[in-house]
Amino acid sequence: MRNSILGVSWFWFVGTVLTSQLPTYAVVNLGGSETLYIFALALFSIGTGVGSLLCEKLSARTVEIGLVPLGAFGISAFLLDLYFARSGAAAAGGLGLMQFVQAPGSARIMLDLVGIGLFTGFFVVPLFALIQSRTPREEMSRVIAGMNIQNAAFIVSAAVACIVLQQFFGWTIPQVFLALAVANAVVAIYIFTLVPEFLMRFLSWVLVRAMYRLRLHGIEANVPDEGAALLVCNHVSYMDALILSASVPRPVRFVMYYRIFEIPVMSWIFRTAKAIPIAGARENPELMQRAFDEIEAALADGQIVGIFPEGALTRDGEIAAFKSGVEKILGKRPVPVVPMALKGMWSSMWSHRDGRMHRMRVPRRFRAHIEVVAGEVLDGGSATAGQLEARVRELRGGDA
Repeated sequence: MRNSILGVSWFWFVGTVLTSQLPTYAVVNLGGSETLYIFALALFSIGTGVGSLLCEKLSARTVEIGLVPLGAFGISAFLLDLYFARSGAAAAGGLGLMQFVQAPGSARIMLDLVGIGLFTGFFVVPLFALIQSRTPREEMSRVIAGMNIQNAAFIVSAAVACIVLQQFFGWTIPQVFLALAVANAVVAIYIFTLVPEFLMRFLSWVLVRAMYRLRLHGIEANVPDEGAALLVCNHVSYMDALILSASVPRPVRFVMYYRIFEIPVMSWIFRTAKAIPIAGARENPELMQRAFDEIEAALADGQIVGIFPEGALTRDGEIAAFKSGVEKILGKRPVPVVPMALKGMWSSMWSHRDGRMHRMRVPRRFRAHIEVVAGEVLDGGSATAGQLEARVRELRGGDA
């Protein structure tokens, strides 16, 4: 949470540097007047507004923190291009709005200003939503107050930094923008190193939405905003945990078969997401016990744990009987249970349809429609494996 607040304050730093330089930048580097400054500020503001509105569509109405890395590096990319688009003073001065728009190279500058604003929206909106969704209500006012104080400090720091760089070091405004682009990239990498959840969510979000058209049902209404919970879902493909990670706004500690956990490339994502590897009692009883201990600790800490109670991928597209492990988990820690169902993954190249997974098949259609459905929360103190299985079957319906 602290790093999310830090990210919001950094947004104010970037915004202050950019907007405080625009009046002089419009005159010296764009060759315009105060009217051109207002136009430049309007382009940035429109980009920010569009980016903020697009967040809802791209996030499928959930808090998609995977957009934060996209926003951060997008800001740096467009700031960098803004420097190269006009690194010196304008060739002519006193340009009116239409004269500037028609001048060579102006389209690139306008695109950069809109792009900076667009990716700023991608960066800050999910952070604000994340802070609101993960802050206990009784602490919300204190958190917002503290964040505003920190924001003010960053705004003052931005103003002082601009004065120092320009008055004492003689930097031009394009050079300030270049430095800001580099600093923004460094700060983004630092934040994502401290909170790898951001980068992991970005990778899973991009991967899942590049491969599928994902539809979500009941996620916001039934997945709790805070506190421990157990997610139970049918198991159709090797992509299931990744799809659910991209669907649920909170971090989920998935319990997965250790051989899936060790798949190259995917393993990095699973480890970053703090997935819990597990093996069968006959295969590796020590690993199985460690998994149950880790599940208990995660739930005691108020986290969400996701499990696939069938214990293995479906071999025929149907839901197999839920194993008793889910009852063992709830027996020790009777947390709320969220039944979930994956629909449309049986025809995936990652399932066992038509044979073993290593006989990989070309998908039947590009960006196939898949669905994730979350049912009403059930009481973990009374839920049984049979009841949960029946509920997941009901949520899935006839579409595997």
